[in-house]
Amino acid sequence: MLTVPDCVSSLGPKRGWLLLLAIVERVRTRGPVVHPIGVGLDAQDRFVELPAADAELVLDPARPTGWSTSDEALLPDSTVSLLDLFVPLCVGTRAPDMVVAHLAQTLDGRVATNSGSSQFISGREDLTHTHRLRALFDGVLVGARTVEHDDPRLTTRLAPGPNPTRIIVDPTGRLPASHRVFQDGDAPTLVVRGRGQATFQAGSHVEVLECDVTGGWIAAPTLLEALAGRGLRRVFIEGGGVTVSGFLDAGVLDRLHLTVAPVLMGSGRPSLTLPEVATIDEARRLSCRHFSLGPDILFDCELKR
Repeated sequence: MLTVPDCVSSLGPKRGWLLLLAIVERVRTRGPVVHPIGVGLDAQDRFVELPAADAELVLDPARPTGWSTSDEALLPDSTVSLLDLFVPLCVGTRAPDMVVAHLAQTLDGRVATNSGSSQFISGREDLTHTHRLRALFDGVLVGARTVEHDDPRLTTRLAPGPNPTRIIVDPTGRLPASHRVFQDGDAPTLVVRGRGQATFQAGSHVEVLECDVTGGWIAAPTLLEALAGRGLRRVFIEGGGVTVSGFLDAGVLDRLHLTVAPVLMGSGRPSLTLPEVATIDEARRLSCRHFSLGPDILFDCELKR
C-alpha cells in the first residue's frame, strides 16, 4: 500500500479529475457524502473508500472546499484548484440533486451582441471548465435561443467523462430539427416543449418531453421535477442568460458559476435579468469564491446550503 505522502503526491490534475468523476458516480449509486470519508483510486484507477490515514483525499461536507488531505503542500497547485472548485459540487446532502448554472459575460455584463453572437466571450480555460461541468452532471440544459444562435454540440470533447443528456427547452416548438444536437447522435437528447405542439421529427436519440407552459415559460421547479422523473437529477444549466435568470429567480439553483472576461462590448444582451429592486439594500449579496481561468475570473456563488 502507498504511504500517505506518496499517495497524495501522486494525485496530479489528471488523476484528480478521474477521482472527481468517480465521486460523482459514487453519489449516483450509493447516495450523498454527508460525513467525512476517505477516498482514492487504486492501481487501476478504480474508486475506493479507505480509512482517512490511507486515503488520497478526505471528503468532508462541513469544510468550505469539501475536502482535505494529510499534507496539501504535496499537491500541485493545479490539483488544489481543481478540487477546490469541483468537490463542493459532489458532496453534501444536495449532491444527488445538484443544480448549477454557468454563464460567461463581459466586464460590462453582456453575454452576446444584440444579434446573438457570443462565441467566444471567455477563453479556452473557461470552455474547458464548461465541458468539465457537463461531465459531472446527468443533464446539460439550454434554452431554445442558445441552440438557435450557437448551434452547440453540448458534449465533453475537452474533458474526459461521459456525455450528459442534452436538454433543450423549447416551449413554443420553434427550433427546426436541423440543429446539430438533433442530428449528431453523440448523446441522448431531450426536447422539452409545450403540450400539443406539432410532431417533432429528429434522430432516434431524441425524445420529446411535454410540460405545461405559462406566459411562454416552463416553470423551473416543474421542469426539474419532470427531469428527475426521468433520472436526470443533477442538472447543469448552461445558458443562455434568459434561461439562467429564470432558474435563479425561481430559487432552484444550488450554485452559480459566473465567468467574467476582460472584454468591453458596450451594448448587447444582458447576462442576468431579475425583478427590479428599488434600493441597494434589496439587492442579493452572495457568498462567493474566485478562481482564475486564464485571463478570466470565475465567481463561484453559493446559493443554497
